Amino acid sequence: MPFPFFQVDAFTRRAFSGNPAAVCLLESWPDDALLQALAAENNLSETAYLVPEGADWRLRWFTPTTEVDLCGHATLAAAQVLAETQAGDATQWQFLTRSGRLTCTAEGGAWCLTLPVLRLTPGEVPDLPGVPVLEAFVGMDTVLVLADADAVRGFDPEWARHPAFAGVRGLCVTAQGDAPGVDFVSRFFAPNAGIAEDPVTGSAHCALAPYWATRLGRKRLRARQLSARGGDVDCEVDGQTVRLRGHAVTVIRGTVTLDRWN
Repeated sequence: MPFPFFQVDAFTRRAFSGNPAAVCLLESWPDDALLQALAAENNLSETAYLVPEGADWRLRWFTPTTEVDLCGHATLAAAQVLAETQAGDATQWQFLTRSGRLTCTAEGGAWCLTLPVLRLTPGEVPDLPGVPVLEAFVGMDTVLVLADADAVRGFDPEWARHPAFAGVRGLCVTAQGDAPGVDFVSRFFAPNAGIAEDPVTGSAHCALAPYWATRLGRKRLRARQLSARGGDVDCEVDGQTVRLRGHAVTVIRGTVTLDRWN
């Protein structure tokens, strides 16, 4: 059966910036092999699939090579698509996911996404010649705190293929911000999941925001991801949750038509 397809740029006010995610609205779940094949065909960092489940929506995320447990930007994109396509005047969407129930709420033209805090454990600082690593942490991803924002800008993505990072979803490098109104910056690489560099990584901020909140002594922070496309994320740490605020722009609307799937 044909089904609706959307491409949404998340964590940005402008098309062709932020992080693009594909969103597909399904009536029921097809074979997982089809979901993975379509995600590979899209070749975006994430393809989100939605199926209605009671008053909520079951949400799954696929990179070009694998299904993942948590994704922020594609969840924000999913809320944007539902706001545009579903009848009624709902301002909040509930998603049932591998990481539990996630909420996305419309707030003043932006979206507020509530995600779980991802805890970090101190790890061994890897030997990366020429890279000024101050601290290292492990969790869902490896997080390296670098000396300054310029070190984040100049970080070579090939380091993400180092054997030290083979057992994690991705590698995130971060430093304190060096622009007015920017508290911290980051970049994110996940070659193990088929993503050379992710433009704006919502889920990474579930670990970064608590770290920088402690370092800087406040719960509300402004973050910028220094990828080529770039993106801004407003973060608020509240106990066991992180609230991420950002905008989204739908740039493509279409239909997936598969007459035959083998």
